[in-house]
Amino acid sequence: MATAPRSTTAVYASMRRAEPFRSAEEAWIWTMAALVARRDGARIVAGAGRALRPCEPDDVVKCLDRLYRQRRIDLVHARILRIWGERGEAPNPRYAREKNDWRIWTEALRRLEWPLRMKGIVEGPGMDLTEEAVVVEWPLRTPA
Repeated sequence: MATAPRSTTAVYASMRRAEPFRSAEEAWIWTMAALVARRDGARIVAGAGRALRPCEPDDVVKCLDRLYRQRRIDLVHARILRIWGERGEAPNPRYAREKNDWRIWTEALRRLEWPLRMKGIVEGPGMDLTEEAVVVEWPLRTPA
């Protein structure tokens, strides 16, 4: 039995109403909540949350993976992000036991924020391609 092709027009139209995250931390906590729910057997359905988001949880994970492959973060960063993301909160630097985790947490999220902004997942200045581009000429090297 053949099924009718699904239309993607409604998805694209609704993406204009998508609400980007305020920070990389908010995006990461949301991502981890979705991944924990998926692991526990929940079915993730686009558009079923309280706010329509401009991404899927896997999009945030892909940005993190890319940073890892570029050696901008390492396994310690990923481990701290996973542990505290599963808890649904950031480490508190006022507690001595969490101070080092907080340092690693903030370092990782600072590095994750830029790629998320470029993709429109986190609000803020991203790549605005609507303005006229400026070409900057670099001087050629001259033999010394």
